Amino acid sequence: MLIRVGYDIIFEHPAPTPIITMLYLHPARKTSIRRGDYLLVEPPVAVGEYTDVFGNRCGRLVAPAGPIRFWNDAVVEDNGQPDRQNLAAEQHEIHGLPNETLTFLMPSRYCEVDRMVDLAWQLFSTVPKGWAQVQAICDFVHRHITFDYMQASKTRTAYETYQERVGVCRDFTHLAIALCRCLNIPARYCTGYLGDIGVPVTGPMDFSAWFEAYLSGCWYTFDPRNNIPRIGRVLMARGHDAADVALLTSFGPSRLERFTVWADEVEEDALLPVINQ
Repeated sequence: MLIRVGYDIIFEHPAPTPIITMLYLHPARKTSIRRGDYLLVEPPVAVGEYTDVFGNRCGRLVAPAGPIRFWNDAVVEDNGQPDRQNLAAEQHEIHGLPNETLTFLMPSRYCEVDRMVDLAWQLFSTVPKGWAQVQAICDFVHRHITFDYMQASKTRTAYETYQERVGVCRDFTHLAIALCRCLNIPARYCTGYLGDIGVPVTGPMDFSAWFEAYLSGCWYTFDPRNNIPRIGRVLMARGHDAADVALLTSFGPSRLERFTVWADEVEEDALLPVINQ
């Protein structure tokens, strides 16, 4: 299966403004890229690249005053299979966890583990450990939260999401991550593309959020917002929570003028050259 992914985003800045971007596909996707993955910037400016502590590909630039456009249009190959499941996956004892997973047990900006421990154990302590417990968390979050773009908030935390019972995909993800960590299950935040492949079209395309839980020596994908295995996730970045994987951070005032994202199944002719209009 081929999936065409990309975006067309325009910001307006009143003065020259430093920017950090994570608008690339994740390096784990490198071997599956069939066409492009170039951060195109108009007007042209120099973009330096680096890899952050989580292994994400990042860019840095200084946007001039006025409008600046970020554009990308890539094609990736996908196995066309739903998210991998393993109902027999087991939870590790903390002393048996690999060192690199331990950081994903800790509280973070949007996932207040310390505030939610008692709640997590009240809700899930009787559920068998491992896959069943993580799925029970996803089931709870999926039922407990109402999805509403109009009530999105960039500062809402997992605890606030639990109290307010409303949010967008990042809020579903933060709440599930926090509850997993409360139960000593490493969980990390993921962001990227998730098109409506194999499911009814749900509305305008946006970047999506989900999480990965560490069970039986592997990271498995879970998605409390949709709460069903999905086809065609295309990873861009991972971290503790949304604070680590902001796809664009402006160090100064900015105004969003255009925001278009796509992730669609395509045929082989999509590999022909595309001219940026």
